[in-house]
Amino acid sequence: MASPVSSIPNLGPASESAFARAGIRSAEEIRAMGADAAYLRLLQTGTQPHFIGYYVLVMGLQGRPWNDCKGKEKADLRVKFDALKAEAAARPNETGDLHRLEKVLNEIGLRPRA
Repeated sequence: MASPVSSIPNLGPASESAFARAGIRSAEEIRAMGADAAYLRLLQTGTQPHFIGYYVLVMGLQGRPWNDCKGKEKADLRVKFDALKAEAAARPNETGDLHRLEKVLNEIGLRPRA
């Protein structure tokens, strides 16, 4: 049985909802993707970027409290966060609106012509 997203330390119901909107429904999926790929998916599916949200995820996946992020580690994470924001801006629909449209079309049985 899959563990809820909120089973990751520091993540609660709001994070669980945001990940569900991004098509990520379990803690195992997040762990398999890693913090960067999971956060990028959030950004690409409409979640507004927020540095604290990013490093809370990173700390949680390491089993650390969110406020444990300080100094050089925090500065390094800021660089990664800024890169993820830039990547999401460059490819906003990769897993966002087009992904949702394809999902809906598949659900109603529409397929491209052969």
